[in-house]
Amino acid sequence: MDLWIIRVFLFAAILISGFYVRPFGPNLYLTFVFGIVFGLVILFVEYRIRALSLKTLLGGAVGSLLGIIGASLVSLVVGRMNFVHPQTETFVQILILILMTYIGMLSGAGKGEFLDLTSLGGIFTDSALRKSCKILDTSVIIDGRIADICKTGFLEGTLVAPHFVLRELQQIADSADSAKRNRGRRGLDVLEKIKSAPGVSVQIVEKDFPEVKEVDLKLIELAKDMGAKIVTNDFNLNKVSQLRGVDVLNINELANALKPVVLPGETMKVFILKEGKEYNQGVAYLDDGTMVVVDNARRMIGKTIATQVTSVLQTTAGKMIFGRFPEEAEPGSRQERRSYDRGGTVARFSNGEDEKERLKER
Repeated sequence: MDLWIIRVFLFAAILISGFYVRPFGPNLYLTFVFGIVFGLVILFVEYRIRALSLKTLLGGAVGSLLGIIGASLVSLVVGRMNFVHPQTETFVQILILILMTYIGMLSGAGKGEFLDLTSLGGIFTDSALRKSCKILDTSVIIDGRIADICKTGFLEGTLVAPHFVLRELQQIADSADSAKRNRGRRGLDVLEKIKSAPGVSVQIVEKDFPEVKEVDLKLIELAKDMGAKIVTNDFNLNKVSQLRGVDVLNINELANALKPVVLPGETMKVFILKEGKEYNQGVAYLDDGTMVVVDNARRMIGKTIATQVTSVLQTTAGKMIFGRFPEEAEPGSRQERRSYDRGGTVARFSNGEDEKERLKER
């Protein structure tokens, strides 16, 4: 509201100045139109400048200043050329001034991201930005584990919740799909839990990037502008951020790093939950969600057994543990065996004698 009052005063000052100065003579109508157009141009420039970062503005200002200095030096050389017509000389000097100022401004704005504002002693740096800022994305808020991490004290400083992330979270919470609606509401509850965590402050940032449509790209631009890190569990956002030179704290990578280390040859107790994909396999899960595939454990479904670890497979999606349950062959017991008929179909026999009889019949 205060900004609009300032804008109204700006328009009034332009119109009053035009009324008293009368740059177009007695034609007040032309003066009024010129004042309105000039004020609209100023508002447009203001709107575009607000979308630029401080580094870009400083780079553009320094580049423009250097361009003006360079144009002045070139104009001195042109002024000493006696064979140039005075009117042509003035026109050339104006063109050089406009051209070099424009080139300097573009060059400075393009290289402004390389400026290190911290070397200026914090004059142009907000106190909130000098802290260790971490930007939260939608996926990590909905996931919920970030709240537990904050309560343990491993995360400190300022957690930034951008306005466009909150808007996306609100849209999910208002979705007609009940599953999405529950996820969105859970994300809002997680933010409330984070606010109550010790040593952590949550800051809502209103800055947006209208020219950028995707939320992930907005997060990257905001992180580059603030010099902050992104907290996420999105694999694609993690990769794109690293390519763009933005540091990322991935919750999934943290969870994988905290999983217990299991070495081949060790014995561990697991609860066989279901049958595996391969023959005579059982599948179990550790408390952290790690899948354990146990050979010879199909008949032990629903029981807790001690299995010997044979190998550990680490993938981008997580860790898988392979083990083997020692098969105890009892005398006279009927054990399942696999064989293949001539057509390639799997057949199961109760013992070796049945298999021999089947082969004789063929």
